[in-house]
Amino acid sequence: MQFISNGPDIPDELLRALEEGRVVFFCGAGISYPAGLPGFKGLVEQIYRLSGTTLSDIEREAFERGQFDATLDLLERRLPGQRMTVRRALAQVLKPKLRRKGATETQAALLRLARSREGAVRLVTTNFDRLFHVAAKRTSQAFQAYAAPMLPVPKNSRWDGLVYLHGMLPEKPDDTALNRLVVTSGLLPVSKTPC
Repeated sequence: MQFISNGPDIPDELLRALEEGRVVFFCGAGISYPAGLPGFKGLVEQIYRLSGTTLSDIEREAFERGQFDATLDLLERRLPGQRMTVRRALAQVLKPKLRRKGATETQAALLRLARSREGAVRLVTTNFDRLFHVAAKRTSQAFQAYAAPMLPVPKNSRWDGLVYLHGMLPEKPDDTALNRLVVTSGLLPVSKTPC
């Protein structure tokens, strides 16, 4: 079925699956470009700029291979303040420009499109930003949010909501929440407190 002239022909089977809640939409950084947010490469470049440092030789090798998570892991290990320095810079870089034309139009459209006939939302994002929340508020659309590490069980086909696969930025600066974001290929810090 075509919804607009010269638009894509969407198979009826896919439309039925969507209505029945059997389609999950996955989205990444590209949907946040209209709000002035960068892709992963640009995010890494801006974190380095805000941290006042440049790539070391080993970091440059990882960066040039497109291993941006490994690049940030190496940076976190090298910088004074390590992990939190990088996380705070990340939060600064990911402040959207909400007055830009179309800043949240894609998120609003995805929130509508990802709904089943019963109204359940089936959406997964690798983004940390809160643009879906802004879009929902602007368009009066409600949804349940699940942020790593608290994710719904994938086998349960009844989950309803937006999954932030790598975590979600806190509304207000919060080191604990920033520390939970899955940004690098590194492991979470281990507590030295005895159990």
